[in-house]
Amino acid sequence: MPVSLLALAMSAFAIGTTEFVIMGLLPEVAGDLNVSIPVAGWLISGYALGVAIGAPIMALLTARLPRKLSLILLMVIFIVGNLLCALALSYHFLMLARVITALCHGAFFGIGAVVAASLVPAGRKASAVALMFTGLTLANVLGVPIGTWFGQLYGWRATFWGVAVIGVIAFLALVVSLPSQKDEEATDLKSEIKALVHGKLWLSLSMTVFFSAAMFALFSYVAPMLLQVTGITPRGVSWTLFLIGAGLTVGNILGGRLADWRVSFSLILSFSLIAVFSLLFRWTSHGAWLAEITLFLWAMAAFATVPALQINVVLHGKEAPNLVSTLNIAAFNVGNALGAWVGGTVIERGYGLTAVPVAAAGLAVIGLIICLINFSSGSGHQQPLTEQ
Repeated sequence: MPVSLLALAMSAFAIGTTEFVIMGLLPEVAGDLNVSIPVAGWLISGYALGVAIGAPIMALLTARLPRKLSLILLMVIFIVGNLLCALALSYHFLMLARVITALCHGAFFGIGAVVAASLVPAGRKASAVALMFTGLTLANVLGVPIGTWFGQLYGWRATFWGVAVIGVIAFLALVVSLPSQKDEEATDLKSEIKALVHGKLWLSLSMTVFFSAAMFALFSYVAPMLLQVTGITPRGVSWTLFLIGAGLTVGNILGGRLADWRVSFSLILSFSLIAVFSLLFRWTSHGAWLAEITLFLWAMAAFATVPALQINVVLHGKEAPNLVSTLNIAAFNVGNALGAWVGGTVIERGYGLTAVPVAAAGLAVIGLIICLINFSSGSGHQQPLTEQ
């Protein structure tokens, strides 16, 4: 296994942690900066919109640069953004810092996936890309609960100092281990943009948007719900986030196998289960054990959707794999912002925290309807992922 793959996975771990850990720290951030929970939730939306806007822009700005240099520069932006988060003394400064941090996200994963695939022989390219994205999964299993615990113990700014340190280590690992590939082919952006005319590609991207919206409408406010509705302790929140991360990991593995068998069935089943478990949490959130079980099953259903969504998007945009990969990450974060906004709006309108899971279920149903429309012509029922 090339050491450079571990450097890419470490970078993915750092990026995933800084994106998701804010959810576990939402009560602490809101209290320290004297804003409401819904207003603090906009920090999630701000990051997501930063990714959505920054992904295509950074893809264009780095298109002519060597990939190693691009990844290194993107990690510099990441480190600076997290340092600014740690230094933020006001809500608006923290929002700006989050957006700056987000600019590197989409392009890093898009370029990083291409680099990961180039580091191994043809028969192991998919495994290499999966290894890099393991860092993102570990961010949910370890980074978020540990970062939440650390922030509760030493203050939420301490978490961002810690993530910045991980970013510096990942930066040094990239500098030392990534090979300089002088035979890289320049990206033909005009050809890739022309390939974005496939109608089902945009339908597939919209499925990603509503999957992410359904997930983050609930995930964004799960810490306040656990504290105020379920009644568990702040330390209990950290353990629950660990449990959710475990569910996401199991779901990702099972979802990959299910998607290999049948993409359409995998997506329809996953969206249906997300809706069911989200709605169920409306009632089970009042009891600790029932809440824990429901959230684990919800997390499994949520990340079981991810492999099939990725396969579906690549299949409908195979003429432009680099740009499509970046756009899918942008779509994921548009949904992230939409979900956090929907959840926050439900709370601000006075419906209460227990109405958030109902809103999340509604977003999952919209995603399910788009699935049924997308596969109504019969395509996508048995489609293997081709080599890129």
